[in-house]
Amino acid sequence: MTPAINIAKKARIDFRTHSYTHDKDAPSYGEEAAEKLGLSLEQVFKTLVVEDEERHLAVAVVPVSGQLDLKAVAAALKVKKVKMAAPDVVERSSGYVLGGVSPLGQKKRLRTLIDTSARHHATIFVSAGRRGLEIELSADDLATLTAAGFADIGR
Repeated sequence: MTPAINIAKKARIDFRTHSYTHDKDAPSYGEEAAEKLGLSLEQVFKTLVVEDEERHLAVAVVPVSGQLDLKAVAAALKVKKVKMAAPDVVERSSGYVLGGVSPLGQKKRLRTLIDTSARHHATIFVSAGRRGLEIELSADDLATLTAAGFADIGR
């Protein structure tokens, strides 16, 4: 069990886990998950951590089919600008390794934004806290469990 799965179990939400054999040479963790699980790139979401000018961290959850719009994230967070957080900062703050960062069960709860496109799907897939393990749940349940807001943060 990972902290992400434990959070979902404790909350008694409807979720499923899906595992696959992770290829350490895969160029994109999210695309690998979609391909190996037979899912559309629009339904699989990646968890990214950004840092504002005052070094406050936040989580952005966007489909692997696109990219994160940093200006849109900054606007949604009501800060001047954000940049991607350094990998070591992400791992230290989340407690997860890159490629397995889940928006659920992070060591430190951060402000979280989910791209509005997540609401177009009955369920979405995000990392369950380990490479090769995804958790399927509704976008609204993810938002509830992470105290997230929805915003147009992908492009």
